[in-house]
Amino acid sequence: MSHVPDPFDGETLDVPVPAALDGLRVDRVVAMLTGRSRRDVGAALARGAVTVDERVVARSSHVVRSGQHLVARVGALGTAAVVANSSVVVDVVYEDDDLIVVNKAPGQVVHPGSGHDDATLVAGLLARYPVLDELASGGVCDASRPGIVHRLDKGTSGLLVVALSEFAFRDLVAQMAQRRVTRTYVALAEGHMTDEAGVIDAPIGRSARTPTLMTVRADGRPARTHYEVLERVTRPHAATLLQLRLETGRTHQIRVHLAAIGHPVVNDTRYGHRRDQRLAPDRLFLHATQLVFTHPRSGDTVTVRAELPGDLRAVQCVSE
Repeated sequence: MSHVPDPFDGETLDVPVPAALDGLRVDRVVAMLTGRSRRDVGAALARGAVTVDERVVARSSHVVRSGQHLVARVGALGTAAVVANSSVVVDVVYEDDDLIVVNKAPGQVVHPGSGHDDATLVAGLLARYPVLDELASGGVCDASRPGIVHRLDKGTSGLLVVALSEFAFRDLVAQMAQRRVTRTYVALAEGHMTDEAGVIDAPIGRSARTPTLMTVRADGRPARTHYEVLERVTRPHAATLLQLRLETGRTHQIRVHLAAIGHPVVNDTRYGHRRDQRLAPDRLFLHATQLVFTHPRSGDTVTVRAELPGDLRAVQCVSE
């Protein structure tokens, strides 16, 4: 089977306008499909960074139609600098001259995007590490996400590595691309998993019905998630505590894969389907618990762990 790239690969949006977005303003469509703010998209339109059917579109109010060829260069979208905000809490669990590892809080947005411009993790990082502004101003990385090598969803807590030097940034990005960074998560999934361990190998792409969501589809990008059962619980309802390891890093990969096999992450309002089985606290039960990577400068193996946060440990579950 030939591989058709994901229409948004993190660099350029290149996609036919989905039928579900027919008749909407171009700025809204680009913002929805890239996760960028309408303000950034408007600036990109003004700079000629967005085309529809190979014609530059400059007006935010331009209406797009189903099937039109939409291209938006993300590099032009991310030029708005983030304002440092010292009030944002940043939990640093590892630090040296080249990089830090942060334990991101649940509900915290990593970088500015659609509807999330203020009080992001990046704003807190800039206040604490001014060197990140130099990385952005020097063109090493996107000004809206300086030093960010990978990301976590808003609802996911846990470990995130951030580069503080150009050398570290380029090396860590390469490690991610070459799948040499081991990312381990803990999740509580609905229902009882049958096997003790396994691999979910299913390509992921954007949903044709709801383009802001991802889904398993034959023409998506390759995606593999390894899982191991840690515990099965029976009350308050049947669920399985899992340890998961990402072999690839697609958008919402764990959430999409677990939902696809009928065991969505507990409290996942976007990909879950059992609203009657929500648990307190009312947030996604997904935590990035371990990162293993090669230090860019020393070559040593760096292993950083973050235990389940208190709110998830407090979930009252009864084992079999």
